[in-house]
Amino acid sequence: MNRSARTNDRYSAAGRTGGDRGARFRPQGPNRSGGSRRPAAPQGEFALPVTVTPPLPAVANFGDLDLPAEVLELLASLGMNEPFPIQAATLPNSLAGRDVLGRGRTGSGKTLAFGLAVLARTAGRRADSKKPLALILVPTRELAQQVTDALTPYARALRLRMATVVGGMSIGRQAGALRSGAEVVVATPGRLKDLIERRDCRLDQVDITVLDEADQMADMGFMPQVTELLDQVRPGGQRMLFSATLDRNVDLLVRRYLSDPVVHSVDPSAGAVTTMEHHVLHVQSADKYATTTEIAARDGRVIMFLDTKHAVDQLTKHLLHSGVRAAALHGGKSQPQRTRTLAQFKTGDVSVLVATNVAARGIHVDNLDLVVNVDPPTDHKDYLHRGGRTARAGESGSVVTLVMPNQRREMSRLMMAAGITPTITQVRSGEAELSRITGAKAPSGIPVGPSAAAAERPKQRGQAPFRGLGTARGQSSGRPGNSRRAGESREMAEARKAARARRAA
Repeated sequence: MNRSARTNDRYSAAGRTGGDRGARFRPQGPNRSGGSRRPAAPQGEFALPVTVTPPLPAVANFGDLDLPAEVLELLASLGMNEPFPIQAATLPNSLAGRDVLGRGRTGSGKTLAFGLAVLARTAGRRADSKKPLALILVPTRELAQQVTDALTPYARALRLRMATVVGGMSIGRQAGALRSGAEVVVATPGRLKDLIERRDCRLDQVDITVLDEADQMADMGFMPQVTELLDQVRPGGQRMLFSATLDRNVDLLVRRYLSDPVVHSVDPSAGAVTTMEHHVLHVQSADKYATTTEIAARDGRVIMFLDTKHAVDQLTKHLLHSGVRAAALHGGKSQPQRTRTLAQFKTGDVSVLVATNVAARGIHVDNLDLVVNVDPPTDHKDYLHRGGRTARAGESGSVVTLVMPNQRREMSRLMMAAGITPTITQVRSGEAELSRITGAKAPSGIPVGPSAAAAERPKQRGQAPFRGLGTARGQSSGRPGNSRRAGESREMAEARKAARARRAA
């Protein structure tokens, strides 16, 4: 396998992961603090370590923290005076150089919780070429970009140089940024490993290391790379691990790399957010596509999750042809495409983001009030992180999951594992109850974007729409006499017919 293929962050691995992939990485020996036995933990989680040295108390205001004046001025100018709970609890200790183990739901302010400490403790120092002073490891490109965007204003105020190191982008440019000198590096494991192998980066001067969403790195198979990188940073440096969930896959990291950490665990799951509603909508198989289309046509933005890249592309094309401004996001897209799609979604130029689990973490969109699981997730952690795209930072939102009859039992198990009691409703497309819960409405039926041009080409060439989508199992072959369009599934055809009937009425 060549280097570029290896460094392209392996998002598809997340979808293929099955069982407990981190089990073989868990040591059975004593922990670093002397091997004292820890209390039993709930199934799926590990027992949190006991802090030997008492932590510093939480603060009520950012002004009570030992932060540089430039940072305090910027926070005040942004109207940020009171820290979120995880920031208030961990910042006094991380600023003092303590190791930290923090759990807080997605959207709870974890990025500034570790980011302000990293920047404040690095301020005033200058990195040599290829030798960063602080490292923030994240599992995905999107999360790397979000962390960089969130911390850049504070880094500039402190005259610190940041570099973002991820797959899917020019490795030469990233190597150039490291050669020029960067005090803080935000990286995904695969690309950073390749830069080290190319001798474009060394970690022996890294004093502060952060692992953000470490459980997802374990789930994606990055654990060996993560431990290899952590073994290269300066011994005795500060380590911080933050995540929305902490399960036994990251127990090795805590045991081996955190020394007497300050532990702060709040909001153990996204399902505990009081401003978030959870709905399970029971739908019939034949009506699922029509229901999905009407939800997508609602006023306002929505993220829709599906299992596979092909399903994402197929639904996106269908929505565009139905008059819904949709865009696809998955691991098969180039990084510039993904960046552009996210920017369009955040500005409202795209109203529906159709995505695989690549969008389940690392995406923050203000005022996003609806997430739809078109395909139910197979793991309760995936459900929590998908849902965490809404109801962020105190906002309200709803998570809707479409469940067919053969999926109901498994969905009940998943909700129980997530600690959620959803509202269950039987719905059909076109019904008032579906509209009440989701804002669903009939689409315009006027193609938009690329689909509009595709709809014109058949008229000019005498071809059927959606040519090139392929004929999957259960789809029309597009032969004369077939009422479905080429490449269009039975569910698509029924959704289109239902929308046309409602417009006629």
